[in-house]
Amino acid sequence: MLKQRVITAVILLLVLLPAMFAPMSWPFAVLTLVMVAAAGWEWGRLNGASPGLAIAMGGIVAVLCGAALAAGWVGLGANPAWWLACAVWVLGGALAVKVGPSAWPELPRLARWVLGVALLWTAWLALASAKVVGINFLLSVFCLVWAADIAAYFGGRAFGRRKLAPTISPGKSWEGVWSGMVGVMLLAVAWILADRTWSLGSPSLFTLLWQRFDALGLIIALVFLSAMSVIGDLVESLVKRAAGAKDSSQLLPGHGGVLDRIDALLPVFPIAMALISI
Repeated sequence: MLKQRVITAVILLLVLLPAMFAPMSWPFAVLTLVMVAAAGWEWGRLNGASPGLAIAMGGIVAVLCGAALAAGWVGLGANPAWWLACAVWVLGGALAVKVGPSAWPELPRLARWVLGVALLWTAWLALASAKVVGINFLLSVFCLVWAADIAAYFGGRAFGRRKLAPTISPGKSWEGVWSGMVGVMLLAVAWILADRTWSLGSPSLFTLLWQRFDALGLIIALVFLSAMSVIGDLVESLVKRAAGAKDSSQLLPGHGGVLDRIDALLPVFPIAMALISI
């Protein structure tokens, strides 16, 4: 299993890194479009769609993303989609976590399908737009999510006592959440210092938040973004539990599916774009 995970990770990096560092924005936009379309197929499968309909849902996500790219929507500054996604993730995510996996199937299938397509499309639009802002900004958002996850994992193992959402993800603890937030704070300090020391082509998320909101606002924003990365992870876990699935698919050998890898990113990128648009 470890060998399989490593091979898959290396292949993904060989494909992803050239697209990320390409001077043009379209290679990254197209690559992530394919990944989000695959996530749309997985969402359909997890939410009771037939095989053909699940494929169609992936196609719908791809068409909507392609249409946004062709229309020139990628890279826009203030976008109502960021704030709409923020509201849905904050209110809907909190409600979903509160009611648990048993209540998820009670929501009509059509509503679940439309919600998934909309959230995936908005996340892709924010992801592609973040690349236009700059590679330093894009990487800083990715690293915020990764730092929160890694710090939460080790903090939870070392100090975890109180379960966060035992019916959804029994391994997560409140101590892990706080550890993740501390990890993000430390990352932010290091990245802001790096932005001041070296020319990295564009400001990072952390520097932009610092410039807009000062120190206290930066802390509040980072706590919020860290919390939303947890919500994204929990919502995907909730959907899988409701479907009786361990992974969203087996598209990525050793890692599960695309949704398993991008769940925490789905709320964070639109919210990050919303915050820097203020």
